[in-house]
Amino acid sequence: MDDAALKEIPIFALNTVLFPDGMLPLKVFEQRYIEMTKACLRDNSPFGVCLIREGPEVGTAAMPARMGCLATIVEWDMPQLGLFHLVARGGQRFRLRETRVAPNQLITAAVDLIPADPEEAGIDALCGEILKSIIEKVGADRFPAPLKLDDASWVSYRLAEVLPIDASEKQELLELQDTGARFLKLRHYLARVGLAGKA
Repeated sequence: MDDAALKEIPIFALNTVLFPDGMLPLKVFEQRYIEMTKACLRDNSPFGVCLIREGPEVGTAAMPARMGCLATIVEWDMPQLGLFHLVARGGQRFRLRETRVAPNQLITAAVDLIPADPEEAGIDALCGEILKSIIEKVGADRFPAPLKLDDASWVSYRLAEVLPIDASEKQELLELQDTGARFLKLRHYLARVGLAGKA
């Protein structure tokens, strides 16, 4: 077994989907996640973010989706005792191999890291233009720097983040192994939300 491809990490189960290079602001107040945060800061190590398939975001451990995204803390503050304000950045995707739940309800998991999408796909023109127009409208500071508008995977992930679609559909986009297939799915969603003719 390739140990480099298999790691055990803490899992933060949320009602949101994190994509590679995405920025995720978090308010951490549960003891299990405060301990996780302290350990990640101490060891300069990532945690995993997974969409909740079943169960609550707060309290007992929820059932996470089988694929998630590594998250590295890039900014943190503790405005009061027992509360962390974090900004985490998405890294590599992973697939859960096996999970366990600690007595404090923190999920940890052995994971297989998923390689980045092959760079064979070009940028879908419609998706690229719509993302550019969104960035111009809301401001580049709302997107992770540097902007990579010539990177097909980056464009597909950023558009997946901002589209007004359900978290389950965002999860489908995260799980696709091919950027071209992700663009096809994005075009379907753009048509559904009435943006296909706006570029």
